[in-house]
Amino acid sequence: MTDVINTREIVLAVLNEVLEEDKYSHIVLREVLEKYQYLEKRDRSFITRVAEGTLENLIEMDYIISQFSSVKVSRMKPAIRNILRMSVYQLKYMDSVPDSAVCNEGVKLAQRKGFFNLKGFVNGVLRSVARNLDKVKYPDPKEMPVPYLSVTYSMPEWILNSWLRLYDFETVETICKGIHKDHVTTVRCNLNKASKKDIMESLRNQGVTVTEHPYLDYALNLFDYNYLKALDAFRNGWIQVQDVSSMLVAEVAAPKWGDYCIDVCAAPGGKSLHLADKLEGSGFVEARDITESKVKLMQDNIERTALINMNAVVADATVFLPASEEKADILLADVPCSGLGVIGRKPDIRYKMTEKKQEDIVKLQRQILDTVWKYVKVGGTLVYSTCTIGAEENQYNLKWFLDNYPFKLESIDPYLPEELQGKTTRAGYLQLLPGIHESDGFFLARLKRVSE
Repeated sequence: MTDVINTREIVLAVLNEVLEEDKYSHIVLREVLEKYQYLEKRDRSFITRVAEGTLENLIEMDYIISQFSSVKVSRMKPAIRNILRMSVYQLKYMDSVPDSAVCNEGVKLAQRKGFFNLKGFVNGVLRSVARNLDKVKYPDPKEMPVPYLSVTYSMPEWILNSWLRLYDFETVETICKGIHKDHVTTVRCNLNKASKKDIMESLRNQGVTVTEHPYLDYALNLFDYNYLKALDAFRNGWIQVQDVSSMLVAEVAAPKWGDYCIDVCAAPGGKSLHLADKLEGSGFVEARDITESKVKLMQDNIERTALINMNAVVADATVFLPASEEKADILLADVPCSGLGVIGRKPDIRYKMTEKKQEDIVKLQRQILDTVWKYVKVGGTLVYSTCTIGAEENQYNLKWFLDNYPFKLESIDPYLPEELQGKTTRAGYLQLLPGIHESDGFFLARLKRVSE
């Protein structure tokens, strides 16, 4: 068992990598938890909660710190500002940790990192925050709706403004609340390998709390497990971690026996694996991505699930491959996107994405679509999807594609649970929203190729 100061040092290392070295939190935290998988569940939970919680509430943490510090957060030493951020998060959101302990450990951590001359500053700011947290004034939602949402839910204002162009204030606040809900692990049952009953029994025998997802009968929500890869159901290839929004892609694609499928931006491979599973050993799924590391990850999952009708290959989706022309009965184009729909699982995305980066992403999405549409047979299906919220990457891209290429939308109502059906799904597309739906933020559309 590690002591409290060491767990805090691990958290600080995670924050420094994510916020100062521009690495992604879900990758850094996964690597850290695998490295320290020998720790007790309580310690691993502390590391996860404080790291993720600080990132989820970063704008609010900086807002609070700025009211008690004579030095702007942006001008602080990186380690000092991250010590303050993680400490203020504990003061505000973790009643189980005494305020005095948070302040003392914050000072010790500053010393441990060599900032002896700043321990008085850290101590002063943290003790002022601890004494006056209830006096912090937040922007008024009626007079300053965008700053209110930004500080309350730690969401950059440019993202909020883009959502407010599509939805009213109440809907946007519901989305923000949904992003900040505790997120569960959702898995897809591979029913060709084991029954749902046996999968649930195996998970529960290992102490996992299991509930059924309301949208799809083969989707399960998992709680109270320590290390996913230690679960027998995972090792046996009975389950695949996948949000239900991603599962809907294979449902909407609706593969038929013997179909040839291409997934042009496939990593980490959940949608491709699902297609192969639904084909029940027939047809073939070619899962493509741009790097060897991503392809290896997919190949590992293919081997773990023992699929015989799927392969993973390195391929750049922006480069046309003549051998694939009119080869696909089904083509999945789950294109690179801003990722604003999965902020709840990858909280730092909101701080790293910018309007300029989003504009560049839209150009890349269109470049990919311009390249891969010819892979679809006449009469074949193209499913376009993103894990984001916003018209630029979704509805506007869809209109651009329909205006320029020989495809038409098809209703997706026959493939969706009744509670997701509506006006847009009859037209052929669906925008899922956190807080509104039981899923991540996600967009998908089904298109049929109608001519050469």
